[in-house]
Amino acid sequence: QVQLVESGGELVQAGGSLRLSCAASGHFFSSYAMAWFRQAPGKEREFVAAIIWTPTSTAYADSVKGRFTISRDNAKNMVYLQMNSLKPDDTAVYYCSARRGGVSRAYDVYDYWGQGTQVTVSS
Repeated sequence: QVQLVESGGELVQAGGSLRLSCAASGHFFSSYAMAWFRQAPGKEREFVAAIIWTPTSTAYADSVKGRFTISRDNAKNMVYLQMNSLKPDDTAVYYCSARRGGVSRAYDVYDYWGQGTQVTVSS
């Protein structure tokens, strides 16, 4: 079983930066693909970014490419999402997720989810 706990969400002004963290527990963490999704009120959950360690591979949604960076520290069982140049459209609950297998943009293939952390970007 894998447990995920997100942190780092808060209120920030447009143009600002935030770093989200996801603490993972579980024996096979290093072999899992990890991803961030987000969900705004009244909208479907959408893919943000994903990473797998071996071989190292990342994927980003077009809407965040060049502004967000996903990274992981297997020694600490942590996954991060560095978010720069934030926009009001980035406002959402951000979820960390994990799956056995490769990187995927589809939320329904992820096996484990955190409780989410709220990011609010004011204009």
